[in-house]
Amino acid sequence: MKQAEFPFPSVSILDNDFYKFTMQCAVMQLFPDVRARYTFINRGNHEFPEGFGDALQKQIARMAELRLTKEEQKYLAKNCPYLNAAYLDLLAGYQYDPGEVHIEQHGKDLTVTVEGHWFRTILWEVPILFLISELYYRITHQDRAGDNAVIKNTIEKTGIYKDLGVPVAEFGTRRRHSYRVQQLVVNSLAKHGGSSFVGTSNVHLAMASKTRPIGTHAHEWFMFHGAKFGFTMANALSLEHWTDVYRGDLGVALSDTYTNDVFFEQFDKKFAKLFDGVRHDSGDPIAYAEKVIAHYKKLGINPAYKFIIFSDGLNTEKVAEITHATKDKIGISFGIGTNLTNDVGLHPMNIVMKLTGVQFDGKRWVPTVKLSDEKGKHTGEPKMIQLAKEVLGIE
Repeated sequence: MKQAEFPFPSVSILDNDFYKFTMQCAVMQLFPDVRARYTFINRGNHEFPEGFGDALQKQIARMAELRLTKEEQKYLAKNCPYLNAAYLDLLAGYQYDPGEVHIEQHGKDLTVTVEGHWFRTILWEVPILFLISELYYRITHQDRAGDNAVIKNTIEKTGIYKDLGVPVAEFGTRRRHSYRVQQLVVNSLAKHGGSSFVGTSNVHLAMASKTRPIGTHAHEWFMFHGAKFGFTMANALSLEHWTDVYRGDLGVALSDTYTNDVFFEQFDKKFAKLFDGVRHDSGDPIAYAEKVIAHYKKLGINPAYKFIIFSDGLNTEKVAEITHATKDKIGISFGIGTNLTNDVGLHPMNIVMKLTGVQFDGKRWVPTVKLSDEKGKHTGEPKMIQLAKEVLGIE
Protein backbone atom coordinates (compact mmCIF):
# COMPACT_ATOMS: atom_id res chain seq x y z
CA MET A 1 0.00 0.00 0.00
CA LYS A 2 1.39 3.37 -0.96
CA GLN A 3 1.86 6.11 1.61
CA ALA A 4 -0.45 8.43 -0.32
CA GLU A 5 -3.34 6.09 0.51
CA PHE A 6 -2.97 6.77 4.23
CA PRO A 7 -5.23 9.55 5.53
CA PHE A 8 -3.75 11.94 8.06
CA PRO A 9 -4.96 10.31 11.31
CA SER A 10 -4.81 13.34 13.63
CA VAL A 11 -7.41 16.02 13.07
CA SER A 12 -6.56 18.40 15.90
CA ILE A 13 -3.70 19.37 18.19
CA LEU A 14 -6.10 18.43 21.02
CA ASP A 15 -6.23 14.84 19.74
CA ASN A 16 -4.14 13.79 22.73
CA ASP A 17 -4.59 12.67 26.34
CA PHE A 18 -5.64 15.44 28.70
CA TYR A 19 -2.87 14.76 31.21
CA LYS A 20 -0.30 15.65 28.57
CA PHE A 21 -1.61 19.22 28.55
CA THR A 22 -1.95 19.47 32.34
CA MET A 23 1.63 18.23 32.75
CA GLN A 24 2.87 20.52 29.97
CA CYS A 25 1.35 23.48 31.81
CA ALA A 26 3.11 22.44 35.05
CA VAL A 27 6.43 21.80 33.29
CA MET A 28 6.34 25.20 31.59
CA GLN A 29 5.74 26.83 34.95
CA LEU A 30 8.23 24.90 37.11
CA PHE A 31 10.83 23.22 34.88
CA PRO A 32 11.09 25.14 31.58
CA ASP A 33 14.80 24.41 31.01
CA VAL A 34 14.74 20.63 31.49
CA ARG A 35 15.43 18.47 28.45
CA ALA A 36 13.82 15.06 28.05
CA ARG A 37 14.27 11.85 26.11
CA TYR A 38 11.45 9.42 25.32
CA THR A 39 11.90 5.90 23.95
CA PHE A 40 9.43 3.61 22.17
CA ILE A 41 9.09 0.19 23.86
CA ASN A 42 7.68 -2.69 21.84
CA ARG A 43 6.33 -4.81 24.71
CA GLY A 44 4.42 -7.08 22.37
CA ASN A 45 7.46 -7.82 20.18
CA HIS A 46 5.47 -6.82 17.09
CA GLU A 47 7.23 -7.26 13.76
CA PHE A 48 7.07 -4.20 11.52
CA PRO A 49 6.94 -4.69 7.76
CA GLU A 50 9.45 -3.21 5.35
CA GLY A 51 8.96 0.51 4.84
CA PHE A 52 7.04 1.03 8.07
CA GLY A 53 9.62 3.46 9.47
CA ASP A 54 9.44 5.63 6.34
CA ALA A 55 5.63 5.64 6.44
CA LEU A 56 5.69 6.66 10.10
CA GLN A 57 8.23 9.42 9.39
CA LYS A 58 5.91 10.96 6.78
CA GLN A 59 3.02 10.99 9.22
CA ILE A 60 5.23 12.51 11.93
CA ALA A 61 6.19 15.29 9.49
CA ARG A 62 2.54 16.16 8.99
CA MET A 63 2.04 16.75 12.72
CA ALA A 64 3.75 20.11 12.17
CA GLU A 65 0.62 21.27 10.33
CA LEU A 66 -1.50 21.26 13.50
CA ARG A 67 -2.31 24.46 15.38
CA LEU A 68 -4.60 25.27 18.29
CA THR A 69 -7.66 27.01 16.85
CA LYS A 70 -9.37 30.02 18.42
CA GLU A 71 -12.40 27.84 19.13
CA GLU A 72 -10.24 25.25 20.88
CA GLN A 73 -8.50 27.90 22.96
CA LYS A 74 -11.87 29.30 24.07
CA TYR A 75 -13.02 25.77 24.94
CA LEU A 76 -9.99 25.18 27.19
CA ALA A 77 -10.33 28.58 28.84
CA LYS A 78 -13.98 27.92 29.67
CA ASN A 79 -13.85 24.25 30.63
CA CYS A 80 -10.36 24.04 32.17
CA PRO A 81 -9.92 27.29 34.12
CA TYR A 82 -6.97 25.83 36.07
CA LEU A 83 -4.94 26.00 32.83
CA ASN A 84 -3.73 29.57 33.17
CA ALA A 85 -3.99 32.18 30.40
CA ALA A 86 -0.23 32.32 29.89
CA TYR A 87 -0.12 28.59 29.19
CA LEU A 88 -3.04 28.79 26.75
CA ASP A 89 -1.26 31.58 24.87
CA LEU A 90 1.88 29.44 24.69
CA LEU A 91 -0.15 26.46 23.49
CA ALA A 92 -1.72 28.65 20.80
CA GLY A 93 1.78 29.26 19.46
CA TYR A 94 2.94 25.67 19.85
CA GLN A 95 3.99 23.71 16.79
CA TYR A 96 5.13 20.09 16.68
CA ASP A 97 8.78 19.86 15.58
CA PRO A 98 9.33 16.60 13.64
CA GLY A 99 13.08 17.16 14.08
CA GLU A 100 12.65 16.09 17.71
CA VAL A 101 11.60 12.59 16.59
CA HIS A 102 14.21 10.05 15.44
CA ILE A 103 13.03 6.87 13.68
CA GLU A 104 15.08 3.90 12.54
CA GLN A 105 14.04 0.54 11.18
CA HIS A 106 16.36 -2.46 11.02
CA GLY A 107 14.61 -5.43 9.51
CA LYS A 108 11.40 -5.89 11.46
CA ASP A 109 12.59 -3.88 14.48
CA LEU A 110 11.49 -0.28 14.95
CA THR A 111 13.34 2.31 17.06
CA VAL A 112 11.71 5.63 17.93
CA THR A 113 13.16 8.25 20.26
CA VAL A 114 12.17 11.83 21.02
CA GLU A 115 14.58 14.41 22.42
CA GLY A 116 14.27 18.10 23.24
CA HIS A 117 12.99 20.47 25.91
CA TRP A 118 10.54 18.64 28.14
CA PHE A 119 7.77 21.24 27.78
CA ARG A 120 7.91 20.73 24.00
CA THR A 121 8.47 16.99 23.67
CA ILE A 122 5.84 16.05 26.26
CA LEU A 123 3.08 16.15 23.64
CA TRP A 124 4.72 13.61 21.29
CA GLU A 125 4.17 10.37 23.24
CA VAL A 126 0.49 9.73 22.59
CA PRO A 127 0.40 10.75 18.89
CA ILE A 128 3.43 8.57 18.12
CA LEU A 129 1.72 5.57 19.69
CA PHE A 130 -1.58 6.02 17.91
CA LEU A 131 0.18 6.71 14.62
CA ILE A 132 2.14 3.45 15.00
CA SER A 133 -1.05 1.56 15.86
CA GLU A 134 -3.13 2.84 12.97
CA LEU A 135 -0.33 2.53 10.41
CA TYR A 136 0.41 -1.02 11.56
CA TYR A 137 -3.12 -2.25 10.92
CA ARG A 138 -3.32 -0.48 7.58
CA ILE A 139 0.07 -1.56 6.22
CA THR A 140 -0.46 -5.18 7.29
CA HIS A 141 -3.93 -5.12 5.65
CA GLN A 142 -5.86 -6.17 8.75
CA ASP A 143 -9.57 -5.50 8.39
CA ARG A 144 -11.48 -4.54 11.51
CA ALA A 145 -15.14 -5.00 12.41
CA GLY A 146 -17.41 -2.51 10.68
CA ASP A 147 -18.70 0.74 12.15
CA ASN A 148 -22.08 -0.75 13.09
CA ALA A 149 -20.39 -3.60 14.93
CA VAL A 150 -18.18 -1.14 16.85
CA ILE A 151 -21.23 0.90 17.85
CA LYS A 152 -23.21 -2.18 18.88
CA ASN A 153 -20.29 -3.53 20.91
CA THR A 154 -19.86 -0.21 22.70
CA ILE A 155 -23.57 0.08 23.48
CA GLU A 156 -23.59 -3.44 24.95
CA LYS A 157 -20.67 -2.60 27.23
CA THR A 158 -22.30 0.70 28.17
CA GLY A 159 -25.40 -1.20 29.27
CA ILE A 160 -23.32 -3.37 31.58
CA TYR A 161 -21.69 -0.33 33.19
CA LYS A 162 -25.06 1.38 33.61
CA ASP A 163 -26.48 -1.74 35.29
CA LEU A 164 -23.48 -1.80 37.63
CA GLY A 165 -24.13 1.86 38.43
CA VAL A 166 -20.48 2.89 38.07
CA PRO A 167 -18.86 5.95 36.44
CA VAL A 168 -16.80 5.10 33.37
CA ALA A 169 -14.39 7.23 31.31
CA GLU A 170 -12.80 6.39 27.97
CA PHE A 171 -8.97 6.24 28.21
CA GLY A 172 -8.05 4.59 24.90
CA THR A 173 -6.27 7.19 22.74
CA ARG A 174 -2.73 5.83 22.71
CA ARG A 175 -3.46 2.27 21.58
CA ARG A 176 -6.66 2.87 19.65
CA HIS A 177 -7.23 1.00 16.44
CA SER A 178 -7.80 4.30 14.67
CA TYR A 179 -9.23 7.76 15.13
CA ARG A 180 -12.44 6.60 13.45
CA VAL A 181 -12.96 3.79 15.96
CA GLN A 182 -12.31 6.03 18.95
CA GLN A 183 -14.71 8.63 17.54
CA LEU A 184 -17.43 5.97 17.17
CA VAL A 185 -16.81 4.73 20.71
CA VAL A 186 -16.91 8.15 22.36
CA ASN A 187 -20.00 9.20 20.41
CA SER A 188 -21.76 5.98 21.41
CA LEU A 189 -20.81 6.41 25.05
CA ALA A 190 -22.00 10.02 25.05
CA LYS A 191 -25.30 9.07 23.41
CA HIS A 192 -26.12 5.94 25.40
CA GLY A 193 -24.03 6.13 28.58
CA GLY A 194 -26.25 8.51 30.53
CA SER A 195 -24.82 9.46 33.91
CA SER A 196 -22.51 6.43 33.83
CA PHE A 197 -20.29 8.00 31.14
CA VAL A 198 -18.26 10.76 32.76
CA GLY A 199 -15.80 11.74 30.03
CA THR A 200 -12.82 10.88 27.86
CA SER A 201 -9.08 11.40 28.15
CA ASN A 202 -9.05 12.67 24.53
CA VAL A 203 -9.47 16.44 24.68
CA HIS A 204 -10.52 16.84 21.03
CA LEU A 205 -13.24 14.19 21.36
CA ALA A 206 -14.35 15.61 24.71
CA MET A 207 -14.88 18.95 22.99
CA ALA A 208 -16.63 17.38 19.99
CA SER A 209 -18.96 15.21 22.07
CA LYS A 210 -19.60 17.89 24.70
CA THR A 211 -18.32 15.74 27.52
CA ARG A 212 -15.60 16.20 30.12
CA PRO A 213 -11.83 15.82 29.50
CA ILE A 214 -10.42 13.44 32.12
CA GLY A 215 -6.87 13.25 33.46
CA THR A 216 -4.28 14.67 35.85
CA HIS A 217 -0.68 13.40 35.59
CA ALA A 218 1.22 10.33 34.37
CA HIS A 219 4.19 8.25 35.51
CA GLU A 220 6.67 10.58 33.82
CA TRP A 221 5.87 13.33 36.36
CA PHE A 222 7.12 11.07 39.18
CA MET A 223 9.95 9.60 37.09
CA PHE A 224 11.33 13.10 36.48
CA HIS A 225 11.20 13.93 40.18
CA GLY A 226 13.07 10.72 41.00
CA ALA A 227 15.85 11.64 38.59
CA LYS A 228 16.00 15.26 39.75
CA PHE A 229 15.53 14.96 43.51
CA GLY A 230 16.19 11.30 44.35
CA PHE A 231 13.96 8.28 44.67
CA THR A 232 13.12 8.78 48.35
CA MET A 233 11.78 12.29 47.66
CA ALA A 234 10.11 11.58 44.30
CA ASN A 235 6.54 10.89 45.43
CA ALA A 236 6.31 13.65 48.02
CA LEU A 237 7.84 16.35 45.81
CA SER A 238 5.75 15.26 42.82
CA LEU A 239 2.59 15.77 44.84
CA GLU A 240 3.86 18.98 46.44
CA HIS A 241 4.73 20.56 43.09
CA TRP A 242 1.42 19.45 41.61
CA THR A 243 -0.53 21.20 44.34
CA ASP A 244 1.71 24.28 43.95
CA VAL A 245 0.51 24.58 40.36
CA TYR A 246 -3.13 23.48 40.61
CA ARG A 247 -4.05 24.53 44.16
CA GLY A 248 -6.49 21.66 44.74
CA ASP A 249 -7.77 21.14 41.19
CA LEU A 250 -6.90 17.95 39.29
CA GLY A 251 -6.67 16.10 42.59
CA VAL A 252 -6.13 12.48 41.59
CA ALA A 253 -2.71 11.02 42.44
CA LEU A 254 -1.11 8.21 40.45
CA SER A 255 0.40 5.88 43.01
CA ASP A 256 2.50 3.13 41.43
CA THR A 257 5.57 4.73 39.81
CA TYR A 258 7.80 3.36 42.58
CA THR A 259 5.33 0.70 43.74
CA ASN A 260 2.14 1.41 45.63
CA ASP A 261 3.62 0.45 49.01
CA VAL A 262 6.34 3.10 48.74
CA PHE A 263 3.78 5.69 47.62
CA PHE A 264 1.49 5.22 50.59
CA GLU A 265 4.42 5.52 52.99
CA GLN A 266 4.63 9.16 51.84
CA PHE A 267 0.93 9.78 51.18
CA ASP A 268 0.47 11.33 54.62
CA LYS A 269 -2.56 13.09 56.09
CA LYS A 270 -1.74 16.34 54.32
CA PHE A 271 -1.71 14.76 50.86
CA ALA A 272 -4.58 12.40 51.67
CA LYS A 273 -6.74 15.41 52.46
CA LEU A 274 -5.47 17.59 49.60
CA PHE A 275 -6.04 14.95 46.91
CA ASP A 276 -9.56 13.74 46.13
CA GLY A 277 -8.40 10.24 45.37
CA VAL A 278 -5.83 7.96 43.76
CA ARG A 279 -5.46 6.07 40.48
CA HIS A 280 -4.71 2.35 40.29
CA ASP A 281 -2.57 1.24 37.32
CA SER A 282 -0.82 -1.99 38.34
CA GLY A 283 -1.12 -4.89 40.74
CA ASP A 284 -4.22 -6.61 42.13
CA PRO A 285 -6.99 -3.98 42.04
CA ILE A 286 -9.07 -5.43 44.88
CA ALA A 287 -6.07 -5.82 47.20
CA TYR A 288 -5.14 -2.26 46.25
CA ALA A 289 -8.60 -0.98 47.18
CA GLU A 290 -8.41 -2.68 50.56
CA LYS A 291 -5.00 -1.11 51.15
CA VAL A 292 -6.27 2.36 50.21
CA ILE A 293 -9.34 2.07 52.42
CA ALA A 294 -7.20 0.94 55.37
CA HIS A 295 -4.77 3.81 54.74
CA TYR A 296 -7.51 6.44 54.82
CA LYS A 297 -9.01 4.94 57.98
CA LYS A 298 -5.60 4.90 59.66
CA LEU A 299 -5.32 8.64 58.95
CA GLY A 300 -8.79 9.27 60.39
CA ILE A 301 -10.30 10.01 56.97
CA ASN A 302 -13.64 8.52 55.94
CA PRO A 303 -12.95 6.62 52.66
CA ALA A 304 -16.54 7.24 51.58
CA TYR A 305 -15.47 10.82 50.77
CA LYS A 306 -12.51 9.67 48.65
CA PHE A 307 -12.31 7.61 45.48
CA ILE A 308 -10.16 5.31 43.37
CA ILE A 309 -9.91 5.44 39.58
CA PHE A 310 -9.10 1.98 38.26
CA SER A 311 -7.31 2.04 34.90
CA ASP A 312 -5.23 -1.12 34.48
CA GLY A 313 -6.24 -3.30 31.50
CA LEU A 314 -9.96 -3.24 32.25
CA ASN A 315 -12.85 -5.01 30.55
CA THR A 316 -16.48 -5.58 31.58
CA GLU A 317 -15.65 -8.68 33.65
CA LYS A 318 -12.88 -6.94 35.62
CA VAL A 319 -15.04 -3.87 36.19
CA ALA A 320 -17.86 -6.05 37.54
CA GLU A 321 -15.49 -7.96 39.83
CA ILE A 322 -13.93 -4.78 41.23
CA THR A 323 -17.35 -3.16 41.65
CA HIS A 324 -18.81 -6.05 43.62
CA ALA A 325 -15.76 -6.12 45.91
CA THR A 326 -15.45 -2.37 46.59
CA LYS A 327 -18.75 -0.60 46.01
CA ASP A 328 -20.09 1.32 49.02
CA LYS A 329 -16.69 1.03 50.74
CA ILE A 330 -15.03 3.87 48.83
CA GLY A 331 -15.86 5.95 45.77
CA ILE A 332 -14.94 4.13 42.55
CA SER A 333 -14.57 5.07 38.91
CA PHE A 334 -13.10 3.32 35.88
CA GLY A 335 -10.89 4.50 33.02
CA ILE A 336 -11.17 1.97 30.20
CA GLY A 337 -8.80 2.10 27.25
CA THR A 338 -7.94 -0.60 24.73
CA ASN A 339 -11.03 -2.70 25.49
CA LEU A 340 -13.13 0.17 24.14
CA THR A 341 -11.01 1.66 21.35
CA ASN A 342 -9.34 -1.49 19.99
CA ASP A 343 -11.92 -4.24 20.46
CA VAL A 344 -12.53 -4.67 16.74
CA GLY A 345 -11.68 -8.31 16.11
CA LEU A 346 -7.93 -7.80 15.86
CA HIS A 347 -5.06 -8.34 18.31
CA PRO A 348 -4.37 -5.00 20.07
CA MET A 349 -0.78 -3.80 20.02
CA ASN A 350 1.17 -3.81 23.27
CA ILE A 351 3.30 -0.70 22.87
CA VAL A 352 4.35 2.17 25.13
CA MET A 353 6.52 5.28 24.96
CA LYS A 354 8.33 6.16 28.18
CA LEU A 355 10.45 8.98 29.54
CA THR A 356 13.91 7.39 29.70
CA GLY A 357 16.23 10.30 30.49
CA VAL A 358 16.31 13.93 31.62
CA GLN A 359 19.01 16.60 31.46
CA PHE A 360 19.47 19.53 33.81
CA ASP A 361 21.49 22.68 33.05
CA GLY A 362 23.06 21.15 29.96
CA LYS A 363 24.92 18.55 32.04
CA ARG A 364 24.89 14.76 31.77
CA TRP A 365 21.72 12.84 31.07
CA VAL A 366 20.16 11.14 34.09
CA PRO A 367 18.27 7.88 33.39
CA THR A 368 14.70 7.66 34.69
CA VAL A 369 13.07 4.66 36.35
CA LYS A 370 9.54 3.34 36.75
CA LEU A 371 8.92 0.51 39.21
CA SER A 372 5.53 -1.10 38.92
CA ASP A 373 3.69 -3.60 41.08
CA GLU A 374 4.03 -5.85 38.02
CA LYS A 375 7.60 -6.76 37.10
CA GLY A 376 6.85 -6.70 33.37
CA LYS A 377 6.06 -3.01 33.63
CA HIS A 378 9.42 -1.92 35.08
CA THR A 379 11.08 0.69 32.88
CA GLY A 380 14.67 1.90 32.91
CA GLU A 381 18.28 0.75 32.82
CA PRO A 382 18.76 -2.43 34.89
CA LYS A 383 21.42 -0.80 37.09
CA MET A 384 19.13 2.16 37.85
CA ILE A 385 16.19 -0.13 38.56
CA GLN A 386 18.34 -2.07 41.02
CA LEU A 387 19.59 1.14 42.62
CA ALA A 388 16.03 2.42 43.04
CA LYS A 389 15.01 -0.86 44.66
CA GLU A 390 17.92 -0.70 47.09
CA VAL A 391 17.31 2.95 48.00
CA LEU A 392 13.57 2.37 48.49
CA GLY A 393 13.99 -0.96 50.28
CA ILE A 394 12.09 -2.95 47.66
CA GLU A 395 12.86 -6.67 47.53
